[in-house]
Amino acid sequence: MKIEQKINYQLNKFPAIKKVVKRAYQLGMYAISPKIKSEGNIKRISPGDNKEYFFGYYDKSPWDATDRYMLCVRANNTWSDVSPKETADILLIDTEKADDDPQRIKKIAKTHAWNVQQSCMLQWLGPDFRSRILYNDYRDGKYCSVILTLDTMKEQLIPAPVYSVSVDGKSALTLDFSRLYNLRPGYGYYNVPEKTKGQGLPDATAIWKIDLEAGKVSDLLTYKDFADFRPRAEMQEEGSVHKVNHIMLSPNGERFMVLYRWFNGQRKYTRLITCNTDGTDMYVLSDDDMVSHCCWKNNCEILAFENKRKTGPGYYLMTDKTQNYIHCWPQFSNDGHPSYSPSRNMIVTDSYPNRARIASINVMDGNEKKKENSTVVRVFAPFKYDNDTRCDLHPRWNHMGDKICFDAVFEGHRGLYYAEIKKKD
Repeated sequence: MKIEQKINYQLNKFPAIKKVVKRAYQLGMYAISPKIKSEGNIKRISPGDNKEYFFGYYDKSPWDATDRYMLCVRANNTWSDVSPKETADILLIDTEKADDDPQRIKKIAKTHAWNVQQSCMLQWLGPDFRSRILYNDYRDGKYCSVILTLDTMKEQLIPAPVYSVSVDGKSALTLDFSRLYNLRPGYGYYNVPEKTKGQGLPDATAIWKIDLEAGKVSDLLTYKDFADFRPRAEMQEEGSVHKVNHIMLSPNGERFMVLYRWFNGQRKYTRLITCNTDGTDMYVLSDDDMVSHCCWKNNCEILAFENKRKTGPGYYLMTDKTQNYIHCWPQFSNDGHPSYSPSRNMIVTDSYPNRARIASINVMDGNEKKKENSTVVRVFAPFKYDNDTRCDLHPRWNHMGDKICFDAVFEGHRGLYYAEIKKKD
């Protein structure tokens, strides 16, 4: 582990001090580092005005099934607040039209429930990924999600926001976005007061299941279900605070993974849990205290960045319901957002800004045992976008597997971009 990482892991125990030390270090290193704005075969999709444009998270694609139309969020300010108290526009971009064509970009909706990291969970809805979109909103004093049919502009309101949606578009899982807002700024919504505020381990639902066809929401698991499953002493300490985050359904929709986290003061613990979508057969896949961004390779394997006690930080490919894993690409010891191409023969991930404020996108072979990688994008991250309002690249594949979309701020504001890559047969 590099000396910077060792210091970073120690400073994680003291977030306020970490911000000060991190900023001072980066300012100093940036001053003496070579300056670049961007490198790579990059094309901007969003307009070149001074509005803020972005898509959201790395676990879904902004492209429809034809790779012609793209979804995008437009906002006025994404650097002052993690969940701005203003509406954001939802745009449909026709990439086959010229940049100066007034028909290229169409505003199709707006949302009152969004944040700077995952937007409003905007996405194309399966199984066709071309006729309907889904996004979260706040209406009549409650969170909801909206299924919008583009041909008719008819809405179906679902009485809960979504977090992870099944490939067939029939069901979803969700969590408490208000608790998430209070415990993890940048990922929750501010609109509704948290009902469990002040409760470290609430006797309340942590994960709900949503029937998107019927519009019905049902309780699935509570915080105590997680705390009581193979409990550790740290979970039981007085004053510990518990939450869940980063739910991801498996490709077949039969299981899901979730990060179960608890805090003892400034000390954070994370478990990677897998479970059937009916709440049964829970399994602790990783219990090494630090696990971060993950993705399903298939219905039984998960790629995750974590810090394993025996082998240190890196990407690990794990087999569900076993303790079998392999350490992938040892050259990557810093966190990123990984995903597999549609054919599963390539993997993309990104990096956070380095000491010179440069973030990168890297592509690897779908065979995780191969150690090589190719850097396809490098972009500058201005200090204006940092900490909770930072702009992660969140790389995402198109359906053909020859383009990677990402959010970036190297032009001075958030923009939606893509890079063309050589498709692997």
